[in-house]
Amino acid sequence: MSQNSNITDRDNALFEAGIKLGALYHQFTGSPVNLNTVQSLERAIEQSISVQPFVEDITVSINRDMVRSNLNDEFGYCELEGRMLDVRIGVRYGLAKVEVALDFDAELEYPLMQILSVE
Repeated sequence: MSQNSNITDRDNALFEAGIKLGALYHQFTGSPVNLNTVQSLERAIEQSISVQPFVEDITVSINRDMVRSNLNDEFGYCELEGRMLDVRIGVRYGLAKVEVALDFDAELEYPLMQILSVE
């Protein structure tokens, strides 16, 4: 596959990182979760994304207070929402390494994806 010489390793690393965050968000939101399964869901998300190309590291944390407050009284679980996720992903493409995040921004009331660092 030929690559445009104007596109850098940094560009590709950021693109790959954005794809990972978008895929994670849309693949896992809506998953059933409760306080007994939250840790295994965190690990499942990490393992799923970690096998994708260029991922060096990933950490996923699900806000247990939000899970607890959203539990269905009758069935004892809720659906994973973007606002519950705190994610960090490190991606390396060639000589570039980037770290990106997905965090709930309370001021915006939005699960915001952002670039944390570029090396």
